[in-house]
Amino acid sequence: MYELGQVLTMKKPHPCGGRSWTVTRVGADVKIQCNTCNRFVNLTRDELKKRVKSERPAQAKKEEE
Repeated sequence: MYELGQVLTMKKPHPCGGRSWTVTRVGADVKIQCNTCNRFVNLTRDELKKRVKSERPAQAKKEEE
């Protein structure tokens, strides 16, 4: 569902004014980082699903030969 490095846009803005967040940890809960003020927030998958407005895929990693 969510991948490391994926950028999420939330329905409501963070108190700093930013709506863009990056997924930094995935597990039973998901840790996201605000792209404006660099604060971290832990949310359950269900809570995050309710709050997300749109998702952008994580950037592809470069393969080393």
